[in-house]
Amino acid sequence: MISTRGRYALRVMLDLAENENGKYIPLKDIAARQEISKKYLEIIVKDLVAAGMVVGASGKGGGYKLCRRPQEYNVGEIIELMEGSLSPVACLADPNYECTRTNICKTLPLWKEYSSLVHDFFYGKKLTDLL
Repeated sequence: MISTRGRYALRVMLDLAENENGKYIPLKDIAARQEISKKYLEIIVKDLVAAGMVVGASGKGGGYKLCRRPQEYNVGEIIELMEGSLSPVACLADPNYECTRTNICKTLPLWKEYSSLVHDFFYGKKLTDLL
């Protein structure tokens, strides 16, 4: 399940893409348009800034804007930043995970196929596909 963190981050990114005008967009404006608490969005945009997805500026004329063009972002990278791995099982989510059953696991092909479907779906969608 995708949490509010992941869903709201996607909404912030879409809002920035929709309202892009070359200037920084105040977080209070995003919060009002998206009907999300500004306090909660502060936490989310902090992670987006740290990941290099958005850039922020404080003071008069400050706010946030995208670091890249909207078509250069895919939904999967935004969701995984907020949620962690989209893989359904630990052995696929963590490359360092050591499972003693890997060679005999009857369900591993199922989890691999499911993981691939989810990954391809979200990484195949660009922000511009949602605008």
